[in-house]
Amino acid sequence: MTTAARTRLLIAGLLLVAIGLFFALGGAHVLSLGYFQSRQAEISAWVARHATLAALIYFLAYVAVAGLSLPGGLVMTLIGGALFGFVEGLILVSFASTIGASMAFIVSRYLFHNTVQQRFGRWLDPVNQGIKRDGAFYLFTLRLVPAFPFFMINLVFGLTPIRLATFFTVSQIGMLPATAVYVNAGTQLASIHSIGQIASPSLIGALVLLGLFPLAARLGLNKLRARRALAGYTKPKVFDTNVVVIGGGSGGLVASYIAAAVKARVTLVEHKAMGGECLNTGCVPSKALIRSARAAYETGRADEFGLRCDGVEVDFTAVMDRVQRTIKQIAPHDSRERFERLGVDVVQDTAVIRSPWTVAVGEREIRTRAIVVATGAAPRIPAIPGLHTVDYLTTDTVWGLRERPERLMIIGAGPVGCELAQAFSRLGCRVTLLSRTTQLLPREDADIAEPVRAQFQTENIELRTGFNVTEIQGSKAGAGVVTGQHAGETIAIGFDRLLLAVGRQPNVKGLGLERLGVELADDQSIETDSFLQTNVPGIYVCGDVAGPHRFTHAAAHQAWHASVNALFGGFKRFKVDYSALPRAVFTDPEIACVGLNEKQAAKHNIRYEVTTYDLGELDRSIADGNAGGTIKVLTVPGKDTILGAAIVGAHAGELIHEFTLAKRHGLGLNKLLSTIHVYPTYMEAVRHTAGQWKQAHAPRRVLAWLARFHAWRRGG
Repeated sequence: MTTAARTRLLIAGLLLVAIGLFFALGGAHVLSLGYFQSRQAEISAWVARHATLAALIYFLAYVAVAGLSLPGGLVMTLIGGALFGFVEGLILVSFASTIGASMAFIVSRYLFHNTVQQRFGRWLDPVNQGIKRDGAFYLFTLRLVPAFPFFMINLVFGLTPIRLATFFTVSQIGMLPATAVYVNAGTQLASIHSIGQIASPSLIGALVLLGLFPLAARLGLNKLRARRALAGYTKPKVFDTNVVVIGGGSGGLVASYIAAAVKARVTLVEHKAMGGECLNTGCVPSKALIRSARAAYETGRADEFGLRCDGVEVDFTAVMDRVQRTIKQIAPHDSRERFERLGVDVVQDTAVIRSPWTVAVGEREIRTRAIVVATGAAPRIPAIPGLHTVDYLTTDTVWGLRERPERLMIIGAGPVGCELAQAFSRLGCRVTLLSRTTQLLPREDADIAEPVRAQFQTENIELRTGFNVTEIQGSKAGAGVVTGQHAGETIAIGFDRLLLAVGRQPNVKGLGLERLGVELADDQSIETDSFLQTNVPGIYVCGDVAGPHRFTHAAAHQAWHASVNALFGGFKRFKVDYSALPRAVFTDPEIACVGLNEKQAAKHNIRYEVTTYDLGELDRSIADGNAGGTIKVLTVPGKDTILGAAIVGAHAGELIHEFTLAKRHGLGLNKLLSTIHVYPTYMEAVRHTAGQWKQAHAPRRVLAWLARFHAWRRGG
């Protein structure tokens, strides 16, 4: 047991002892209305003689009752009014109750928050998001309604992500109306014979209505905002289409497909090539390039497999031509003709949103019930002095290369930068990879990213991590020099071509969003709620333009929600859930992850256990001559519930899906262990990882007794 666990156990024990003593010593009887009334004159006389001391004792007693979640809070409030009058009593009760509530909140958070979040995290994610966004509002509403148990609110909110300062402030204000009612009643305590005389159905009903007021006000405010957003626009009586989708990339194509599949009339507008970034400049060309580069690398390893090869000659132009052929081969899947056969009205032109119900496409104006914006993103161009002097490449334009650059400089060590660095290096370029961060792939845990760094060094890729670019000098021919700070030194590095791979910028300009007042996030993506709707009703967003996960499969996941909510939101809406969204980096070795990694768990103060399996021990990996790798799974302490998984090694992008399925549907490692896997395959590694967890959690005492049992059966 850890020190923290022992401390929690000690605190929980002390609290239970304190609560037990309260009842054992008759505290419940003392904090009853009848007991106080029987001694009211005596107590009031003592308070009159020792006013300051009495107020302090009362204040501390109230804090203790509230902090320990003991019964008697209402009676204490009445006593405050009876002993100190309305004004002083209200001040004492208001602050004492809030401080006590905050103490209960802190205790609940310290003792139970991590355990509850880890065990029920999958179901609590929507609640946590709602609390982060509107926690103060929910708490305020509950505080106004005394029908909700005071102590229960304190304990439950301690399990949520709401900040203590917010909890204290909102509680102070929210409890004030009911506190005032009961303190005022306490000033007339002599004529009160039961709590029922105060907490009458009519009073409780009035306070409930008071508590419902914020909800009604919130609903009214939302309607007012929606009406204000729609003000000045005339809603058509007849519509040309059910939904207009702007953008023919991954998100827009899926949104259109879903709408057409449920027999809605859908218009898809794309002003460039169908398929968007993924088909034309992203996933497809990069994976085609990586495959050619891997073939060259594997051929160079021929002697490891008992083969004789005189060497590999890379025809760079032929490789890039193959990339273009691959795009053309896949293009029919995303083509205008295919989607028109599916029932989509495809228009290849520029779209401008004129109103929440109208989209101008060229000279045509389309009246639509809903709009889905899926305009994607473009390469981000960093503000580096002198960058304009060089003919730099981006992840969009690099595919136009036909001559192999001798020295290729890549700025950016995220997934795309690392993938392209290794691919071009294997195709014969001398690659230098610059990164402002000290770690390649900084999003990943260090032990998962390290094998990629080691492999890059083996392949003679020059790595400059922690490098801060200060200036670029170049020519329109593409060659130049990068100057920057590295380890306190000024370093200049030459290149023949420069490739920028520092992320992507959402495409939001020219859509008419500013005129409609559509809100943008800090990174210039379009702000949405959890249903992917903007602040303008009827306008939804999906894909890279929405973020926060800029993957093709994330865009498709969002597109389903955006399309369905746009079509059926008036009847049923679906919140988008990213808790089981996998991701992969297609370097060699590959990296794939789903759920939490150690960095994220530490950031959110989530306790976890780690189980690892060495892929170098896998029979299939040994037979294939792969260098091994690691599977790392985070689980709830003492349980097989999967919090997250990370894999570095061959075929990691394929292996991650069994963990994704398990996390999405709540399957633990025991279920994966009991699943039959084909031998010899890479997927067996999943079962071996689950076996590692099982071995670490074997019931030692039971096994010891079983050893004795079998010895007895042998006659020993």
